[in-house]
Amino acid sequence: MPVPRTRFVLIETSHAGNVGAVARAMKVMGFDDLVLVNPRWPDVLTRPEAVERASGADGVLARARIVPTLDEALHGMTHLCATAMTPRDFGPPTRAPRAHFDMLLKKELPAADGRALEPVFALNEPQGVAFLFGSERYGMKNDHVYRCHVALSIPTNPAYGSLNLAAAVQLVAYDWRQALSERFGGFDVLPATAPPRHADAAQLAGMLAHWEQALVDIGFLDPAAPKKLMPRLAQLFNRAQPTQEEVHILRGIAKAMQAARQGPGR
Repeated sequence: MPVPRTRFVLIETSHAGNVGAVARAMKVMGFDDLVLVNPRWPDVLTRPEAVERASGADGVLARARIVPTLDEALHGMTHLCATAMTPRDFGPPTRAPRAHFDMLLKKELPAADGRALEPVFALNEPQGVAFLFGSERYGMKNDHVYRCHVALSIPTNPAYGSLNLAAAVQLVAYDWRQALSERFGGFDVLPATAPPRHADAAQLAGMLAHWEQALVDIGFLDPAAPKKLMPRLAQLFNRAQPTQEEVHILRGIAKAMQAARQGPGR
């Protein structure tokens, strides 16, 4: 199964800032196909509010298209996902995004009667998934929802389910990216920095010798009767697996203890 093409379609969007925020949400998840149907502002893609809220996702705005009709926006798309919090009578089935995506990428969905499986995609055909979002004020029109294969409903607080347009796009884009990653591979979680290098045996031995002398200097360790203090400290540091930087810190502490024992000017 080839990786489906992904398109985000905004219908009659009224706030330029939301368009920029949607572009940012898409870029973060690795998507860049954005189509606007009859937005309030013909120049919405270049308005200052959109550019500012895109926050570096200028490439998504530059590639975005404005079209007068939904038909043009959906050209080449084979699976249409409405985003509607309220189920429509005679409309498509309503599902949470991730539940639908998991079934979608397995190439089958439960049939309406629950007794069979309906294929979603043919493996040898171009595939395109479109996510449709209605206007900020009115949401999606019934006629637009009826055209779709599914109505995605994001599980929210029943007492307050209102989501900003860009927030809804971000949630759907995240769930779709997670589903794609599980099916085809995707983004890895990268460490913020290179992993720390643990101190080796010689560095640990040197640090322990330094601490042993410092503990003797401050009177904490009696060299004539050391008992098991140093072996216990050795096991403590082995469990902690200190990094090279942490060993430097510990040796600095030992040096400070010795200096304090000697007193000022000594």
